[in-house]
Amino acid sequence: MCTCISNAHASHSFFSLFIFKLNKLNLGKSGLRVSCLGLGELVLKAGGIFISMAENLMTIAYENGVNLFDTAEVYASGRAEITLGNIIKKKGWRRSSFVITTKIYWGGQAETERGLSRKHIIEGLRGSLSRLQLDYVDIVFANRNDVNSPMEEIVRAMTFVINQGMAMYWGTSRWSAMEIMEAYSVARQFNLIPPVCEQAEYHYFQRDKVEVQLPELYHKIGVGAMTWSPLACGLITGKYSDGVPECSRAAMKGYQWLKERVNSEEGRRQLAKIKELHLLADRLGCTAAQLAIAWCLRSEGVSSVLLGVSNTDQLLENLGALRVKFCSFFSPTSIFLPHTLSHTCLTM
Repeated sequence: MCTCISNAHASHSFFSLFIFKLNKLNLGKSGLRVSCLGLGELVLKAGGIFISMAENLMTIAYENGVNLFDTAEVYASGRAEITLGNIIKKKGWRRSSFVITTKIYWGGQAETERGLSRKHIIEGLRGSLSRLQLDYVDIVFANRNDVNSPMEEIVRAMTFVINQGMAMYWGTSRWSAMEIMEAYSVARQFNLIPPVCEQAEYHYFQRDKVEVQLPELYHKIGVGAMTWSPLACGLITGKYSDGVPECSRAAMKGYQWLKERVNSEEGRRQLAKIKELHLLADRLGCTAAQLAIAWCLRSEGVSSVLLGVSNTDQLLENLGALRVKFCSFFSPTSIFLPHTLSHTCLTM
């Protein structure tokens, strides 16, 4: 039987002294090396983080090997990009030492400020660069497909911003495998630049796309996966097991959809499974969040998992997922593991 050392109740001071060693992986089959864990801006979007806290989170992440920071023009109506840019400027980090990604689609109220027209891709990215105070982003993502814009126009616009030095690569977010394949085919047909990565939701309850569709694209055309919401919007942490706490994200303005999801019949079924997951995590000596994040990292083709955190304790706990190792111990169905993976245990 495998043994493990408990870190489920490790103190903040212990984590602060521990320097995590994050693996750097190629993003898909591109040459870009990204940390296996990245820091997203989803909680900043809700206005739940003060600037000083955001700086603390970025500093801890960067000092522990995180080199990937993700944002979007829509987060907090552009304020998230401003905050990120101000922190980067203040810290004085070498631009070559980190990766910045942003997403384009929802930029403003006007029809010309939304979607993936050539106009909005170029103007939207220029706006993002201005707010970020950067000359370029490493990856610009199309933050969903736009049925009103021809695929050739989208791919040509993305190729243009790369050729102009505004971005190094481009990728997709919330696109279907068929749409990604169409973009790749258009790029090859017209000698343009294809996408290198898909940003996809991935957790215990959202699996098919990352486990079935994206591995095929990875092997065929080299598209990698950068995943988000490893904790299923906080459900896996257990914070909603007894209802919606007042200070939780589901109680915030604009998150009624999450509250309804938690209180739905499907939500209750998921919470029941999460209780079983917590029991397993206790046996392993880790937290459910750490187990869930480590599980995401084991999926083929996943280059990086984006973390959405609101305080340093959450960040340090999430980084502790790197200490979860897999070996033959539990059955795949016991913790909803992908069928291609082995069982689980912890080592230090």
